[in-house]
Amino acid sequence: MSHRNARLTVHGRRLLVERVRAGRPVAHVAAEMGISRTTAHKWVRRWRAEGEAGLHDRPSRPHTTPHRTPDAIEARICDLRRERKLGPARIGPIIGLPASTVHRILTRHGLNRLRWMDRPTGQVIRRYERERPGELVHVDIKKLGNIPDGGGHRVMDRQAGESNRHATTGLRTPSGTPKIGYSHIHTAVDDHTRLAYSEILPDERKETAVGFWQRAQDFFASLGITVERVLTDNGSCYKSHLWRDTLRASGIAHKRTRPYRPQTNGKVERFNRTLLDEWAYQRPYTSNQERAEALPDFLHRYNYHRCHTALGGQPPISRVNNPAGQYS
Repeated sequence: MSHRNARLTVHGRRLLVERVRAGRPVAHVAAEMGISRTTAHKWVRRWRAEGEAGLHDRPSRPHTTPHRTPDAIEARICDLRRERKLGPARIGPIIGLPASTVHRILTRHGLNRLRWMDRPTGQVIRRYERERPGELVHVDIKKLGNIPDGGGHRVMDRQAGESNRHATTGLRTPSGTPKIGYSHIHTAVDDHTRLAYSEILPDERKETAVGFWQRAQDFFASLGITVERVLTDNGSCYKSHLWRDTLRASGIAHKRTRPYRPQTNGKVERFNRTLLDEWAYQRPYTSNQERAEALPDFLHRYNYHRCHTALGGQPPISRVNNPAGQYS
């Protein structure tokens, strides 16, 4: 493609050739069109050799790269990356190449980001996305330590935080340390739209998980999304008969991840990280209640307003057809 300041486009090159074919000197035509004689002769020469095809742009990539790193060395660099998870600064001295060269090689082979690789095998993870809303919903539970009334060590010094912790619960572990407990964040994320629904619940028992899913299913249904399949890990609540029967009653297929492969459920795992960064740890909270009250605002912002890089900078709601309250 011609650059923005190019004197000649394909149409201009045709005009150049037509004027030269009419018998006019190349130098005169070049002067009229504001280009050098060398450029004019180049396009005329290409037209005579290739015809119409010779007037189109050619790729700037060279036909050969004699100084490119040999394939055997590139293979060695890729093996070090997969097997030992080393970066360019550490691979370079081993191979005897600059770190910048190693980085270019890793980029060419798609190995420059460790998060794109399966850690146990070193293979590049194949990214996928379902074609329509509801085709697959990822479900997961994230445990989060409760905040004592008055705040923990993130708000005040550690001694005062421990005092608040003890005053809030009055409970202690067998070793004598204060026990504050956990909240369980149940989350469902639609694979195609990335719409998320989360609730803070006291445990991860099967009855709790089933109740959450029924409310999550209602949330997706309110946006016109019919859930077809649910993907979970191998937690006991998801292996229960109650969970199985609840999904079957709604005509929903259940699929579980392979053991020790959380990346299979990667979309909800990635959302959990966003949940921590932009809600749970976004600012210091003085109580568990204060943090819980901030969750609905975060979810609304995430679903309706926050730009998502996997969606071309658009919020998840943009992939829902005629959603209610889209512009609220």
